Amino acid sequence: MSKTLREQFEKLIDVTDDEFDYILSHFTYRKFKKHQFILQEDQLVLYDYFLLSGCVKSYYTDKAGKMHILLFAIRDWWITDYEAYYYQRKANVNIDCLEDTEVLCLSNENREKLCKEFHQVEHFFRKKTNRRNVALQNRILSLLSSTAKERYEKFILEYPSLVQKLPKHTLAAYLGVTRETLSRLYSSK
Repeated sequence: MSKTLREQFEKLIDVTDDEFDYILSHFTYRKFKKHQFILQEDQLVLYDYFLLSGCVKSYYTDKAGKMHILLFAIRDWWITDYEAYYYQRKANVNIDCLEDTEVLCLSNENREKLCKEFHQVEHFFRKKTNRRNVALQNRILSLLSSTAKERYEKFILEYPSLVQKLPKHTLAAYLGVTRETLSRLYSSK
């Protein structure tokens, strides 16, 4: 369990065994079943979630009841409603499990504590935030300027392991297309 988190940290920073054990002590472990919510809209957001296993989706449902998938997370990824997490507000999004999922939960209070105590941990989270910002900007630009086929092909290239995990209606919602359009894209491959 802790090996995955340690590998995540060591991609960007060096930590001793003692430092890592101390960092890990600030996380809590949780296990969720397929279709269980990790986070629901209007719920106070207490944690950022690091996935040890499984697959989850973050989505918003508009007033017309249409689901808009913001992103997915798989093993070794972080996910939460960041606005609500940082500003101690209620969630605007839902996060639910597409398969059985195990996570490590980090409260904002514990993140701030670790960042104050370890410059390298602050560096780690800054780098992760920078990467997330770039990925979200690219996703927005793709939705604004790419065709459905281009978005689909890019998704396959960037996340080949996810394509097999996702139900077609879920992938279609992420790409911003109907299920029928996605079926046409599948068949044209």
